[in-house]
Amino acid sequence: MLVTLACAALAACTSQQIENGDTERQAAGPAADSPEDLYRADALAIRPLIEQTYAYLERFPGGSVPVSAALSEQARQVTDFRSLIGYAERVLLSLADHHAILGSSLSDSWALVPSYADLWILQEDGVYVVDAVRAGSPAEQAQIIRGDVVERVGGVPIETAIEAFWAELGLPVTPERAAFAARILVAGRRDRPRLVALRTGESVRELELPSLYQVHRDERPPVSATEQAGALVIRVNDSLGSNSTIAAFDAAMSMAQPGQRIVIDLRDTPGGGNTTVARAILGWFVDAPTDYQVHSLPAEERFTGIARQWVEQVLPRPGKRHDGPVQVWVGRWTGSMGEGLAIGFDAIGAEVAGTPMAGLLGAIYDHPLEHSGLVIKLPTERLMAVDGLPRERFVPGQAAP
Repeated sequence: MLVTLACAALAACTSQQIENGDTERQAAGPAADSPEDLYRADALAIRPLIEQTYAYLERFPGGSVPVSAALSEQARQVTDFRSLIGYAERVLLSLADHHAILGSSLSDSWALVPSYADLWILQEDGVYVVDAVRAGSPAEQAQIIRGDVVERVGGVPIETAIEAFWAELGLPVTPERAAFAARILVAGRRDRPRLVALRTGESVRELELPSLYQVHRDERPPVSATEQAGALVIRVNDSLGSNSTIAAFDAAMSMAQPGQRIVIDLRDTPGGGNTTVARAILGWFVDAPTDYQVHSLPAEERFTGIARQWVEQVLPRPGKRHDGPVQVWVGRWTGSMGEGLAIGFDAIGAEVAGTPMAGLLGAIYDHPLEHSGLVIKLPTERLMAVDGLPRERFVPGQAAP
């Protein structure tokens, strides 16, 4: 979920953290007055920015961003926009957080997971196992299945590739980092095919899969609606960030019969979205203001010493109300705002079915760097279900049909 407007206190906090970076900048050389110095100053401002605004610092020992000595030295080598992007990408990778991303990229940047991934990889008993395959993807077309084991990526053993991934960042491999890197390595670079060797039983196949950035995707409407076994199934086609989805969902709901069972299929919503669209969808199924998720803003507490937390509600939509049963289908490609919808439907009494979701952390705020304007997109709000369960820990109660 993307939040573009932060509170005034957070804006002040961000300004303060940039000022706090002055000491570190001075250590890099003279005052920032040349283009090279300005890019370098922005590079050196990234770590203080994360320390002030990232909502999940407790994930790291001592609550400090794990920027290695190698990365610190790389910051001092930044001289232009391209090298700034490369450095910023490496800093964000060090967080091992698929929701911490940049607003700009390079042609050979790593693919974003889950939006441009078609395999979800977990580490189990020392091996890297396919936990889910994206429907309609090159991986599915290659007949990769859940339970296949990743043996090699790019022609080298997966363990070697993971060690090299973290060695470049100057950080040790941990189980969390290993699984994070495995998903990225299998998703590959944006500008080239992926070489992946997978074992099914005793058989190993070496596959070349296209990057999802290079695969043409058919133009799809924001939502698709079909009748299945007496239910109206409404599939959201990775469109939770577009306000046009509201009208499309309303049109789909106009097909519903009174009391008919409604299925909301969120299994292809990895690209996030906004709460306007989510509340418009939820609004069909409530008849009074209803709590659906809880927000907190750790950055404000860090800056002011005063904690901030609030409950968001969904409101009924005049003339738009459905009283039938509702089921929601989710999976590994249910991400960010899709996950917010899942916990929201659970809060209003709908049944949520499927597999674990992407588990993306919090709500993203855009943080542009002072000189270059490069946007650092960080999980800045923590998000929870109304019972206090962190959104990323929500698990469906049963499998989807």
